[in-house]
Amino acid sequence: MEGLLDHMLRDVLTRVGGIDRCVSEFIRITDMLMPNRVFTRIVPELLQGGRTAAGVPVRAQLLGSDPVCMAENAAKLAALGPAGIDLNFGCPAKCVNRHRGGAVLLDEPELIHDIVSAVRRAIPAEMPLSVKMRLGYMDSSRTLECAAAMVAGGAEELVVHARTKADGYKPPAYWDRIAAVREAVPVTVVANGEIWTPADAENARLQSGCNALMLGRGMVANPGLALALRAPEAPPLAWGQLLPLMRGFFDQVRRKVAHRHQAGRLKQWLHYLRRHYAEAEEAYLRLRTVNSPEELDLLLFGPRAAPAPVLEIEHHEI
Repeated sequence: MEGLLDHMLRDVLTRVGGIDRCVSEFIRITDMLMPNRVFTRIVPELLQGGRTAAGVPVRAQLLGSDPVCMAENAAKLAALGPAGIDLNFGCPAKCVNRHRGGAVLLDEPELIHDIVSAVRRAIPAEMPLSVKMRLGYMDSSRTLECAAAMVAGGAEELVVHARTKADGYKPPAYWDRIAAVREAVPVTVVANGEIWTPADAENARLQSGCNALMLGRGMVANPGLALALRAPEAPPLAWGQLLPLMRGFFDQVRRKVAHRHQAGRLKQWLHYLRRHYAEAEEAYLRLRTVNSPEELDLLLFGPRAAPAPVLEIEHHEI
């Protein structure tokens, strides 16, 4: 999720538990072979065995429309050792679609097939290849045609966001329409879209018939969501448990993000957390006009603990 769920947030959310796999935000491929630093900047987990610090595997996602260029970049990316490669045919952003990327390609199933096929041939046979799609671009008339093209091209798994590009992110998600995709293709189909709560997850499973779910904004709003789906009897993640993780996230932001954008990144996450935590609502309203990262850190997390004193024993020769 570009601009939101990046490697810093992946690191924190996977520490909570319950997540089997992550997919990176997309790496935009146009007309050139990307240098390794582009791949490792967006997916720094490539530098640690393709996994987050908590050990969760990360698939790197590519977005583009040129089969040859996508294949060449996929081959270079594969050499860096991701846990798999994912192709994005679901992004609804106007600027992306205008340049023939993301969901706009759902009107061109033949091109989708060519892209998937070229990437499949370019990467090692043992490397997983998955595809993210929506139900369609302006309508869902070609959903099954696109799904079939992806599988014929060599995709081993389809993640279906249960809305069209025209639907954007407006509720509801049409989980029942994923069922037709699941029945039509011989690969794993993962249901995605508008899963905010355990009840949403159960409804998505029932309506789609899918056993696998992909979480997005729901996981950002409730970092304990995946764990709650794994162990419904476990107590929910409390605000007091989340705060140290948030501080760890903000520490990363303050090391890696330009100073003027640091406060915005934390307030962006707080905004999502308001949906699940009353404490986040209070904090967001209290801190939304604070733009100093230093002040924001102090007001939300409190003063840093003083380092323990170093005690030395004087050594005497006997």
